[in-house]
Amino acid sequence: MGSIEESEREDDLSFSPSNEQVFSGVLTPKSPPRSFNHSPISKQREVEGLTTSGDSLRVLALSVVLAEQEGENLSGLSNNPDKAIFAVRENGTTCLMVEFAVRFLVPYDVLALNGIDLITEQASFTLPLGAEIEGKCASTESEIHISWKNREYILRIYFSKEFREKGVEVWKISKVQFVYDTSETSHFINAYNPGKHTASTHRLSALVTPAGQSFVCTAQQTLTLISSDHQKGITMSMYDIQIQPFDIASDFMFSEPYKCITDQRERLEETLPLILGFILGLIIIITLTVYHFHLKLTATQPQFPRDTSMYKNM
Repeated sequence: MGSIEESEREDDLSFSPSNEQVFSGVLTPKSPPRSFNHSPISKQREVEGLTTSGDSLRVLALSVVLAEQEGENLSGLSNNPDKAIFAVRENGTTCLMVEFAVRFLVPYDVLALNGIDLITEQASFTLPLGAEIEGKCASTESEIHISWKNREYILRIYFSKEFREKGVEVWKISKVQFVYDTSETSHFINAYNPGKHTASTHRLSALVTPAGQSFVCTAQQTLTLISSDHQKGITMSMYDIQIQPFDIASDFMFSEPYKCITDQRERLEETLPLILGFILGLIIIITLTVYHFHLKLTATQPQFPRDTSMYKNM
């Protein structure tokens, strides 16, 4: 099981992508020039009934076209029934991809049999493959929102880029937020004082990966989130991971993989006995070869008698 290192950072990564806006519309005759301010949105929108201070003018049609960002659920392509595949696309191009299996362990209170005391139960469930996806992409910050059960559960993962020592650029998970509802009875049975709660990480710096590469790890990576429900600790375990939130060169294709330290250590533990066995076998072969040549050399040398009395008659 891999552990997640935390750094001193606790900034929310909520942001809106800056996109160019294009307006087209038809106004009624004899209207003075007007200026309109519109905040960025992700879909085309029609607005009617705009009122000015001098006159009441009705806008017949006003279309706002922006760079469209959409989420796609590709879990049907997974060969692992527990592993989900999600993507966020901008203008028809993939800008963020997540492929992993996730399990949650959520503590909650239930009333004891005496009707007075509270005891803590554990709800254990996985991230469903049929979840709905939303997301945002930008040059240094991105995020993905995964929701299911009519948004009774929402998992938000925030990513950021930063420069480390010697000017090395990396990306990381900077925050994870999980919204859950203990009144949802399929996982929370007889919950005391049920309701919605939000759990978040604090000062998180997880899955640090060189920019332009995807993070790959088959070993389990565990995060601890602190809940608004009396500061309970929620465990979120991820495994069979491949994630890339920036710099995806090809549509629906991960870039060069960067393997986690846990996988590298496990691979070394698997290959080390083979390496040691090979070295030991090589030493045995060399020893036998040297001994064989030693026997051949000693066999060809003349043998002289050790008894010196034999030389008296010569």
